[in-house]
Amino acid sequence: MNLRRWFAVLIFLTLAATGVVFWARPVSVFRVFNEAQMSLIGARSHYTSVNGYRIHYYVLGPENGSPVLLVHGLGGRAEDWEKLAPFLRKARYRVYLPDLPGFGQSERPTNFSYSVTDQSKIVVGFLDAMGLKQVDLGGWSMGGWIAQLVAANNPNRISRLMLFDSAGLYVKPEWDTRLFTPISPAEIEKLDKLLMPHPPNLPDFVTRDILRTSREHAWVMQRSLDTMLQGRETTDALLPQLKMRVFIVWGELDQITPLSEGEAIHRLIPQSQMDVVAGCGHLAPNECAKVIGPEVVRFLRQPSF
Repeated sequence: MNLRRWFAVLIFLTLAATGVVFWARPVSVFRVFNEAQMSLIGARSHYTSVNGYRIHYYVLGPENGSPVLLVHGLGGRAEDWEKLAPFLRKARYRVYLPDLPGFGQSERPTNFSYSVTDQSKIVVGFLDAMGLKQVDLGGWSMGGWIAQLVAANNPNRISRLMLFDSAGLYVKPEWDTRLFTPISPAEIEKLDKLLMPHPPNLPDFVTRDILRTSREHAWVMQRSLDTMLQGRETTDALLPQLKMRVFIVWGELDQITPLSEGEAIHRLIPQSQMDVVAGCGHLAPNECAKVIGPEVVRFLRQPSF
């Protein structure tokens, strides 16, 4: 009986401690949960050095599979591909999911510009570090902008290009970009409404911790935004020069990069094909992965030019 009582006390104390940690640092708990989910889908966590910076990445799928590299967006992380990546693994692709410098589990160097141009050089350096001569490349939002630059400047290394609700055109956002570094619960609510057609109602303690992490990472976000908003690295003139197959995937209800921007990219790339996903917003690759996943695999199975 004493052993049972001690065991019950231990369980109670463990649950209580977990509850306290979750209340104090819910964002950290969610991240641990996300990392566990990555393990469950067969992704393995690794680090490498790219241009002198410590870069974290996941890899999943058979070692002899055709390589696919996916680049997350502003404020994102490799785990954002958790719902889409299993479709590629099941189709026997070798999937690489790096965290860009400043994001996820990668280094946050103070001597890095965080411009899309310099991030594109990191992606190329990552290809070199992995020994990948040619890949199918995909990017989401800012990651799509980065992917466009990689494809335009390194056409022989990219077999096919996939753009998910991508930024990159010379278009001034109609929404307040300061929302990407929210400083109040009201700003978090506004950002969520821009990102998702049906945002969740967040408890106060979760909102509080999101604001804490936003303060910690605001300098990285601001550097990235400042360089993008200058309009010096836009891809309007580069897109017509692309020669590889291009797949454009867009959430119909996207308010961050509206559908009109996807349609403009489609017009600029004559050989591109486009899939508009009904009922989805800017987070389409996550929210609507069940619809998008099979289409991505179908695209990748097309012969390259």
